[in-house]
Amino acid sequence: MSDASARLDTLRERIDQLDSDILQKISERAQCASDVAEVKLAEDPGALFYRPEREAQVLRRIMAANKGPLSDEEMARLFREVMSACLALEKPVKVAYLGPEGTFTQQAALKHFGESAVSLPMAAIDEVFREVEAGAANYGVVPVENSTEGVVNHTLDTFLESSIHICGEVVLRIHHHLLVGENTRRDKISRIYSHPQSFAQCRKWLDAHYPQAERVAVASNAEASRLVRTEWHSAAIAGDMAGKLYGLEVIADKVEDRPDNSTRFLIIGSRDAPFSGNDKTSLVVAMRNQPGALHDLLEPFHRHRIDMTRLETRPSRSGVWNYVFFIDFVGHHEEPHITAMLDEVRLRAADLKVLGSYPQGVL
Repeated sequence: MSDASARLDTLRERIDQLDSDILQKISERAQCASDVAEVKLAEDPGALFYRPEREAQVLRRIMAANKGPLSDEEMARLFREVMSACLALEKPVKVAYLGPEGTFTQQAALKHFGESAVSLPMAAIDEVFREVEAGAANYGVVPVENSTEGVVNHTLDTFLESSIHICGEVVLRIHHHLLVGENTRRDKISRIYSHPQSFAQCRKWLDAHYPQAERVAVASNAEASRLVRTEWHSAAIAGDMAGKLYGLEVIADKVEDRPDNSTRFLIIGSRDAPFSGNDKTSLVVAMRNQPGALHDLLEPFHRHRIDMTRLETRPSRSGVWNYVFFIDFVGHHEEPHITAMLDEVRLRAADLKVLGSYPQGVL
């Protein structure tokens, strides 16, 4: 046996031993999770098992302690799946998302909750809200903004009429691919299906490569993928999950115009999350229609040195030419300096509603 073969055998034996050690430790962790469930249920039959602030703290600690060679994010994803499987032993988490199956929103839901979560596709954003409000789902996942196409107004508008809270966020890198079915004649593609926002995010690429093709907007990229399965002259722009779900082939990958194309999704639930140490707060404010109203709104943020990360304006439902402001800022609403700032804004505003404080996205 050569020296190289002997060394490979030694390394493989070491890997086998490490696999056994990892298996044992995961089993021990799963048993500990089951024990936690017993303690919680004995104290409170309606106890919460998923704790967003706790999971965020664990993942941050893992990433801080990671010494490679796997990247921090890759290591955190591995632990996310372990945590998801252990949580399913306690009580499976039901997550409603903007469907159908195969959308980027489902991909965001699985990224945040792990593959062991029970994902429930909904036909519209307001249905995701209703499912959570009714208790049929523990949490919901809805898109709120894209880095190139801006905010999802329907999501913001739904918060105006809902008592639901924001309890988390997840940012997903969006990669679009040109997909075809097994019957497609690639040199004869004359029609391309996709969601309107996907068309907008791939406009320049399409103009350069398929300027003559008809662009047909549909309700989702998953629907686009379903439509092209049996058509010989059509293609779809969609993501990996939709392509795999419908058995399509990628003939051009990453066709989005901007390489940093990302979408932010919100996790909604019946309550917001406790302080985690690295949080964000979202709120909606209605100001009186008077000169200097915007200055009055923003001045306390500046004086208290609070980092505002987003400010959006939407028409109010209460009257013509009245507007409300959706605001994101760094910090938790229970922190003393944040509470003081919000009290000041509340005195100046016609109405103020804290939508939720939640851990800033880890993955």
